[in-house]
Amino acid sequence: MNNPIQNLSRRGFLQGAAGLTLGLSLPAFAAKAGAAAAQAAAAPFEPTPFLRIGADNSVTVLSKHLEMGQGTYTGLATIVAEELDAAWAQVKVEGAPADAKRFNNLAFGPMQGTGGSTAMANSWDQLRQTGATARAMLVSAAAKRWNVPAAEITVRDGVLSHAASKRQATFGELAEAAAAEAVPASVSLKDPKDFRLIGKRAPRKDSFAKTNGSAQFTQDVHLPGMLVAVVAHSPRFGGKLKSFDARKAKAIKGVVDVVAIPTGVAVLATDTWTAKKGRDALSVEWDDSAAFRMGSAEMQALYQALAQNPGLVARNEGDAPAALAAAGTRTIKASYDFPYLAHAAMEPMNCVIQRTADGLEVWNGEQFQTVDQGTLAAMFGLPADKVTIHMLYAGGSFGRRASTQVDYIREAASIVKTTGTRAPVKLVWMREDDTKAGYYRPMFHHTIEATLDAAGNIQAWRHRLVGQSIAKGSPFEAFMIKDGVDGLSVEGAASLPYAIPNLQVELHTPADIPVPVLWWRSVGSTHTAYSTETFLDRLAAEGKQDPVALRLKLLEKHPRHAAVLRLAADKAGWGTPLAKGKPGERRGRGVAVHESFHSFVAQVAEVTVAADGSIKVDRIVAAVDCGMAINPDNVRAQVEGSVGFALSAALHGEITLKDGVVEQGNFGEYAPIRINEMPKVEVHIIASAEKPTGIGEPGVPPVAPAVANAIAAATGKWVTRMPFRSDALKA
Repeated sequence: MNNPIQNLSRRGFLQGAAGLTLGLSLPAFAAKAGAAAAQAAAAPFEPTPFLRIGADNSVTVLSKHLEMGQGTYTGLATIVAEELDAAWAQVKVEGAPADAKRFNNLAFGPMQGTGGSTAMANSWDQLRQTGATARAMLVSAAAKRWNVPAAEITVRDGVLSHAASKRQATFGELAEAAAAEAVPASVSLKDPKDFRLIGKRAPRKDSFAKTNGSAQFTQDVHLPGMLVAVVAHSPRFGGKLKSFDARKAKAIKGVVDVVAIPTGVAVLATDTWTAKKGRDALSVEWDDSAAFRMGSAEMQALYQALAQNPGLVARNEGDAPAALAAAGTRTIKASYDFPYLAHAAMEPMNCVIQRTADGLEVWNGEQFQTVDQGTLAAMFGLPADKVTIHMLYAGGSFGRRASTQVDYIREAASIVKTTGTRAPVKLVWMREDDTKAGYYRPMFHHTIEATLDAAGNIQAWRHRLVGQSIAKGSPFEAFMIKDGVDGLSVEGAASLPYAIPNLQVELHTPADIPVPVLWWRSVGSTHTAYSTETFLDRLAAEGKQDPVALRLKLLEKHPRHAAVLRLAADKAGWGTPLAKGKPGERRGRGVAVHESFHSFVAQVAEVTVAADGSIKVDRIVAAVDCGMAINPDNVRAQVEGSVGFALSAALHGEITLKDGVVEQGNFGEYAPIRINEMPKVEVHIIASAEKPTGIGEPGVPPVAPAVANAIAAATGKWVTRMPFRSDALKA
């Protein structure tokens, strides 16, 4: 088998990796620096940029992808350890430095970054080759040392053995000799039937550090002489700084400086609380002459007006307009409204930047290394390789840290540049800063109309969407927007799998809406899955067809969709009566199926609607086809987490504007679901020999439509606005 990594250097990686060992405090820094020096002296075996085997028998996997809670470190380590035949306990993971030449995301092109549920999919072949290459070189070194045929050597749990001579050696004992071996031109990969780690349960590699507090997040970074910055921003998008009075702020003990930057006024202090107090003491006047002043209701009216007219065509099959006008058919119409949504990650935005003698050093929960590195290099007039980025853990992201405009990192850099300081500067956004700063899931309006023939068969389907483009103005515009259509806006709608003879999808992208938008966990599918799957249930009801049976009939050419749908329906007991609720309660069961990021997820929801319209989601049964499940427990965890994330949006999530000002701030106004609102979740994984696909996001889209369809089954009321409103569901 061809080895795509055979030309990568076996040496020269240690310097970049050692840079990551900068600790959180002076003692930790000294200890880790000493460890790095000792490691360098030991000349570790580095067959590819993704793997380092030390004389101490450690197996270190270098992750080019951010670990933000989704289990990336564990998944990537599993792939390498499987082909290497390492003992799981000896494997550890480090974040790789920013270097697109060695660590580019193969799904993104010449760019390093994490997103789109690509981590496992784009690393699968690459890391299998890495593990197999290192194994072959270790075997070759052992064969030469023992003067035996390589074919007679076995490897298991980090130990090489030769049965006939009863010789054994650990990876560490052979590391130096293996480093001298030539990188093989091709290697053999394991047959999946021989996997001992992939597809099995393996303890996560980040759990212990996150449990005992040793995990390094940006907020944990404390460097000598470090200053903490908090920024006062305009309450309106497009607002500019007119003037400010910093006298009261500077009078607070610990406030070091107050400076104007392009995004507002930065207060620098010796610690976070003092910086916040300094910001609160500022007197700031904003120039709103060019600021955005519309409210959510006005924007919604604008979107609804745009939807009355044809948009840019994203998909066209048959002749939907003619079929919609045909005689002898029934026409069903519906419109849907989706609000802006915040990412609301547990760790708000933050980063640390320090000028060095010839460049910059950055500590961050780093998601878009290449974009961020290039932006910082341009700001300071530096070559990109002079911007060193240390990738730390991130406390969630859901797309927020993959900012196409490099917003919070650019802001931190502006503070460093404006002040001219050589001290490290940690920028900290409070929860309110993050919620009000923008970069939301876009607000959208959808209209769908369809016709049914006398037998209840769908003859035509026209879907019109109105919403802001995420890709426009970003580095990704050139390949994400085709003929004016942002593929992120229509994904899930333009790729509708159902066999409908006349189907048209159109898009309006409203101009002059400056509210910053960004991908949000599962991106366009967050709204397209809802409108398409709830509308399909509506058509099933109109045609007096079972929702599962109708979907299966329309999915004959899509066996993977159909397989997850059958499995979810079977495990949920579809077609059997639900237990009755308390007096006044109405209960229902609903279904949805959706493909996103090349993975297929079907979900069945069971809900109880009380007489006052309040909703309790009792149970979610999910079936998943994400190709080969590298870590099944991680897959289940991601789907379970997706359910909680999606229900937070469906039941509570809404960012609204009034006169251009965001009305929500902290969790009091933008609430995630509480533990008592979390349903029982069952996850069933389809066994597959296909290559792994994504799972961080695909569990989100089917949740809300399955719940909405269950609500309709219970109450007869179709929910077309999110979040759900209990007053509309009263008995």
